[in-house]
Amino acid sequence: MLVRSVGSLTVSSESPIEPECTILIKQLDAGLPLPSYAHPGDAGADLHSAEDLVLGPGERALVSTGIAMALPSGFAGLVHPRSGLAARHGISIVNAPGTIDAGYRGEVKVCLINTDQQQPFTVKRGDRIAQLVIQRVQTARFAVADELDETSRGAGGYGSTGGFQG
Repeated sequence: MLVRSVGSLTVSSESPIEPECTILIKQLDAGLPLPSYAHPGDAGADLHSAEDLVLGPGERALVSTGIAMALPSGFAGLVHPRSGLAARHGISIVNAPGTIDAGYRGEVKVCLINTDQQQPFTVKRGDRIAQLVIQRVQTARFAVADELDETSRGAGGYGSTGGFQG
């Protein structure tokens, strides 16, 4: 455990984060585990596959997780790829991160893609396939403006800050 003091604040890498809210889960498949955190303080809770499937090279599939949930108003669920699956097998999520809105009550599904161009990837029922991050969200009011204020970045987009030679 890493513990250090910064001024009057003591920070520990193993300090549990107190949950801000309770997420109600409807188990559509009672044989699967609920989303859970692998370690104290983790941001992402593991989501599990409810089915067996093989993703061929370059293929994608919508994979059931066997759960539905009731997120409180003001929260969203963000579905992220698992870093180990991405690094070791080229498995990612097509719409990363996927967004689960607070009003959605259907089954949580994950759109997996096999980016490996040679090797198929087998998903077994119960495998951890994605991570769910619960996050507060702020809604916005959108208003039309004739002009926008100037910034140092301006209209520079896609690659405008440099770093890659191409």
